[in-house]
Amino acid sequence: MSGPVSGPAETGWRRLSPRMLLVHPVQEVVRAAPALLGLLVAGTSSGGKGHLWSAAGVGLTVLFGMLRWFTTTYRISPEQVQVRRGLLNRKVLTVPRDRVRTVDVTSHVLHRVLGLARVEVGTGTSDRRHDSRLKLDALSADEAARLRVELLHRSPAAQSPAASPVPPPAGSMAAGETELARMRPGWVRFGPFTMSGLVTVGVVGGFVSRLVSEGNIDLDRVGPVRETWRWFSAMSLALEIATVLLALMVFVGVASTLGYVLAYGNFRLTRHAEGTLHVTRGLLTRRATTIEERRLRGVEIDEPLLLRAVRGARLSAVTTGLRSKEGGQRGGSTLLPPAPRAEAVAVAGLVLSHTPGATGGPAPVTGPDTGPDTGPLTSPLTVPLIPHGPAALRRRFTRAFGVHAPILLALLLLWVLGEPPLWPWLTAAALLPVTALLAADRYRSLGHALTSGYLVTRWGSLVRRRVVLRCDGVIGWTVERSFFQRRAGLATLTATTAAGAQSYQVRDVDLAEALRLAAAGTPGLLDPFLEPAGSVSQ
Repeated sequence: MSGPVSGPAETGWRRLSPRMLLVHPVQEVVRAAPALLGLLVAGTSSGGKGHLWSAAGVGLTVLFGMLRWFTTTYRISPEQVQVRRGLLNRKVLTVPRDRVRTVDVTSHVLHRVLGLARVEVGTGTSDRRHDSRLKLDALSADEAARLRVELLHRSPAAQSPAASPVPPPAGSMAAGETELARMRPGWVRFGPFTMSGLVTVGVVGGFVSRLVSEGNIDLDRVGPVRETWRWFSAMSLALEIATVLLALMVFVGVASTLGYVLAYGNFRLTRHAEGTLHVTRGLLTRRATTIEERRLRGVEIDEPLLLRAVRGARLSAVTTGLRSKEGGQRGGSTLLPPAPRAEAVAVAGLVLSHTPGATGGPAPVTGPDTGPDTGPLTSPLTVPLIPHGPAALRRRFTRAFGVHAPILLALLLLWVLGEPPLWPWLTAAALLPVTALLAADRYRSLGHALTSGYLVTRWGSLVRRRVVLRCDGVIGWTVERSFFQRRAGLATLTATTAAGAQSYQVRDVDLAEALRLAAAGTPGLLDPFLEPAGSVSQ
């Protein structure tokens, strides 16, 4: 890898960019801001010199931030990536080059101002400890781009320092890149339906609560807060509930839209000629994720209930090295932000069409109600799914009302005995149609297919998911049957893989159909466990 080398040349250990001395202290001060403000307020209110305590706290925090640069070094060898950090407790993290699955490049606002980027190497390990991640915070932006190319594009040209490319200007196309998707202004309309603003409500509420607690602030003495509470208390109960719900909806909608724009602004998905997918996104904090296509095992299309109501969906990759919705790489598997569902299906088709080993495979599996096999289907993303039959429908309603009915009866009994008011029972009774609609929608979401070498499974109501998984990426099948499933003649088939969530289910399917799926998905796997044709036990 090219770039300036610091430290002893014979060891090859390098330091992070010295410009990080301007970033780490600021990050630590911002992180410790509530505690530092608490020191200032507590010292002032007790008659002491609170500003001196606060200044001392800021000084220690800045010193701690600077030590991270002095105590962190790294080196890249043909076989390993090593990061050495720590002052009293010295640690060396080592990752074999052949275990590198993804490379994340992130630039926060301060990073971008100083021309820096943070590099995180993904290995697909199941260790979730924070200190087990191999991170370089931070390198120059050019050096981070060269490191990404060197670790993932292992061609001789990519490993040559002279050939290491410099990242192209924003919006331009690098040589050998093909654009698959780009953020469109019209997609912003899906922002309010992501409900990500609920997280903002929690974060803001937690920060304000900690600030009030650390600073020993009496809200009754704050004029605007006192007047607002007095105005709110003068309302009737129904009006108070309506006001809170309206304010919450407006705040969540605005926060969700703002979060959508900040997270997915300048979104681009490109394919590199070396066999990688490159995702860049972020308006203020820019993030770039590179995924090797040879490690891609499929895609997942998610349709949360509100997003589905406006015909939206989001697309993510099922790939080794990126665990779904886990750890520091949360969101790193995103291939398309919330967008029109037709766009998500089209982009998924482009991604799968160039996936190594994507063509061929077993022929479509038909169910008892689908008629004869009509030949291979062209796309696993639009293939009609096989329904799961009336037994699965009854199970959806049985499970839904099996929870709702006891609660309704208990509330009715308590009301008869004169304990609680009538409105909880009336509310529970009014929700019965909602329970029925939810059960029906969960059944409509069930479906599966096996076509062109892919297992397709769909489930869920509040979040409907459709997973397209390559059969050659399945390392095992599990057939599970609960007591009630056995009585209904159903089973849950689980496909185990090393990618994504690591297991994907075909839920409440007929037992014979589950065995047929497993046998067709991995030919020969179940042969030792199946009776030969014609041998029927008496």
